[in-house]
Amino acid sequence: MSLVVENISKNYGDQKALDNISFSIKKGEIVGFLGPNGAGKSTLMKILTTYLKADSGSAIVNDFNVVSEQKNVQKSVGYLPEHNPLYLDLYVREYLRFNADVYGVTKTRIEEVIELTGLTSESHKKIGALSKGYRQRVGLATALLHQPDVLILDEPTTGLDPNQLVEIRDLIKNIGKDKTVFLSTHIMQEVEAICDRVIIIDKGKIVTDKKLNTLVTDATEQILEVEFDKAVDQSDFAILPDLIKAINIHDALWELTFSTATDRRSDVFDFAQNKGLKTLQIALKNKNLEQIFREKTAKKQ
Repeated sequence: MSLVVENISKNYGDQKALDNISFSIKKGEIVGFLGPNGAGKSTLMKILTTYLKADSGSAIVNDFNVVSEQKNVQKSVGYLPEHNPLYLDLYVREYLRFNADVYGVTKTRIEEVIELTGLTSESHKKIGALSKGYRQRVGLATALLHQPDVLILDEPTTGLDPNQLVEIRDLIKNIGKDKTVFLSTHIMQEVEAICDRVIIIDKGKIVTDKKLNTLVTDATEQILEVEFDKAVDQSDFAILPDLIKAINIHDALWELTFSTATDRRSDVFDFAQNKGLKTLQIALKNKNLEQIFREKTAKKQ
């Protein structure tokens, strides 16, 4: 395993930021780390990158202990923090050369990461003159300079425009083929686009840890979108088994939610026949990641 977290806890005074967190990530996985603001995401990332020490538990990054083997962990990890610290008075290449010297990296690698992160057109400018999106690219280029085995990215696409988003997502996905990528973000479409697995944390505890394809199909309820040939009264749906709610979208188009994953389409067809209705369309609506995230965290806030 490239990343192993065992029973990590961290308190800030009376506030419990992390509460007995455990999980592991293997090489080649791209894992999305999600949670509301204040859930403990950045705290854990700082522990994994040796910026903070946990109160209890242990963490292993690329087979190195984050407490007893800090230097080896730092050499193994590429870290892009949420608030990307940059020297704004330096030029892009100048800043990357400075970091390359720290890591003992060749000038050839500087040019590689500039091209890799789409910085070529801006590399002659001072960092202070760059847009927020391009500053993020500089941070990502810095994280990639020493070709780390593990990438830990905290909000990596903050401030990027839609075109830049696609480019950076593709870059992260490509990098993730032979590295471990652990990224935090509030953009659910980003996770759906690039991640293999999702860990959701709320109030310092893991509430979900599943493969993305399993998470979005492992539903505890079912939503059907149904259109009839004429209007229906909401009260008529009361006879349907396991119905939680019926929402009229417009005219004779309804969204029906059932408290079971059992297929209820046949019941809807029977309902329509008994009411003398024709079913013009019926579609099973899978939940997206945003809905699942809200279910797992909203009630606890």
